[in-house]
Amino acid sequence: MDALFVSCWSGRRVGGPRGRTCGRVRMSIDFRRVAERVDEYRVNIENRKVGADVERVLELYDGYRASVTELTAIRTKKNENSAQMKKIKTMTQEEKDACIKEGKALKEQSQVLEDKTRELEAELNAEGSKLPNLTHPDVPVGEEANATVLRVVGEKREFDFPIRSHLDLGLDLDMFDFENAAIVTGQKFYYLRNAGALLELALINWAMSIAASRGFTPMTTPDLAREGMVQGCGFQPRGPESQVYRVDETDLCLVGTAEIPLAGYYAGKILDKEALPIKMAAFSHCFRQEVGGAGSAVRGLYRVHQFSKVELFVIATEDQSDEIHQELRAMEEEMFESLGLHFKTLDMPTEDLGNPAYRKFDIEAWMPARGESGSYGEISSASNCTDYQSRRLNIRYREGKGDNKFAHTLNGTACAVPRMIVAILENNQQEDGSIVVPEVLRPYLGGMDVIRPSPRKKEVLKS
Repeated sequence: MDALFVSCWSGRRVGGPRGRTCGRVRMSIDFRRVAERVDEYRVNIENRKVGADVERVLELYDGYRASVTELTAIRTKKNENSAQMKKIKTMTQEEKDACIKEGKALKEQSQVLEDKTRELEAELNAEGSKLPNLTHPDVPVGEEANATVLRVVGEKREFDFPIRSHLDLGLDLDMFDFENAAIVTGQKFYYLRNAGALLELALINWAMSIAASRGFTPMTTPDLAREGMVQGCGFQPRGPESQVYRVDETDLCLVGTAEIPLAGYYAGKILDKEALPIKMAAFSHCFRQEVGGAGSAVRGLYRVHQFSKVELFVIATEDQSDEIHQELRAMEEEMFESLGLHFKTLDMPTEDLGNPAYRKFDIEAWMPARGESGSYGEISSASNCTDYQSRRLNIRYREGKGDNKFAHTLNGTACAVPRMIVAILENNQQEDGSIVVPEVLRPYLGGMDVIRPSPRKKEVLKS
């Protein structure tokens, strides 16, 4: 076992096609880097306000290294004893007995040390996985209110009639149904109907078309992933604060973002450096428990348990990742500007960064009926995770012969459908309750330029 890069298997052994092993990837955390930059890690943990203990990690690391050293010495003695046993025919009976006795003792000691080392390794990786990524020097320190505004696009629309919420507008237009969804599935689920369903499909096709034109490989992904893949991306599938839905009696989870299956697509692989960056865009359903979400600011479609999303995911070299992060931000800004939205781009502060993110840009669109008097709501983000995910999923690229480096991963939201619908309905509403369709979406809606109320047929006589 390597004392510098501690590795463990993440996930369970599950038999796959033709007896292959599935769902297991080798996680490699650089604990030597942690030890060398311990002060930086202490400050980083404090700035992010996360539940990690770098002192405990280093204590376990020292114990693990000592155990490995001791185990190596025992194995050396075992090899020497094995060599002696080959000469057993030339030994006296006393020498034979001593050699056999020593061999048995060394075997027992070796087994005890192997068990101890495995336990230390597992605990070390468990504690090490709680450490957040290091943070970009330009990231502001503190809570969400400390975010740096990088850009503001457009202006708030002035209305000369009472503003209505997306919920009221959509219900009147028969675009969605929360009542029947609550009966079928539960609260925070919904049906999209009529123009609502068509608008979702239009947004997905619009976003995927733009991504494909920018060199992203269009993909659809599984809605389930193994726990090891979820953990490898930096999400916690278990625990009181987990937002993840798990499938009982399996190691499968419903994914909260296509980032998880897209990252898993290259887990355990060594990539050709010349092929990087690899850019992917995937449509998927996303599932999140959203524990604790309540209030007028999150009513309707703003915070739900299931939604559709187009996710951008990039695997790059260390030298490429910062530039690609800015490219993702610019691409998202261009897309939302083309929809006519008023929004601001934020460089998010330390306390708002998830463990994997080195730096994260959020885009918040103005939603005139959100909350009591309108507010900005997040519609997109773009994160540079550097090598945080690739170390946990073992995604590497070949720099040269015998020199494999961990890749950098980045992700961005091209289109989170429900929140896009919120922004479009509230900003494009007319006095008569109709909705002007953004021009860029009209080709994906068969030329529809306005969503208007239509007479409803009575379907249910009794319920």
